[in-house]
Amino acid sequence: MDFKTIDHVAIIGSNYDVMKEFYVLKLGMEVIKETVRAKKNDIKIDLRFGELTFELFIKNDAPERITHPEAKGLRHVSFHTDNIENDIAELKEKGVRVEAVRRDELNNRKMTFFFDPEGLPWELHE
Repeated sequence: MDFKTIDHVAIIGSNYDVMKEFYVLKLGMEVIKETVRAKKNDIKIDLRFGELTFELFIKNDAPERITHPEAKGLRHVSFHTDNIENDIAELKEKGVRVEAVRRDELNNRKMTFFFDPEGLPWELHE
């Protein structure tokens, strides 16, 4: 294999306004392009976040996650931070649900989870 890096992360949501507000205004991702895909009945929003690219698919009839967060498949994406307390304060100021800080039992680093408007978990790790 010749894998080099992650090309992008894809997320599915059902509410265009709420999801775009979260990822663009609250997390600070930059919109690269929006594409209405009539045949697939969705909108694809390409986002840039530092060196990463995210694809946000808005599909009004997307089914709910069956269980949270321990279903098979991708569990979460984790962002590294140098100051978890500052990031938590900023997220909370923006109305984002954030869990309490705890220590990773394997490496003793500070960590927490926050959630997008549809309940998708994201991790902060210091």
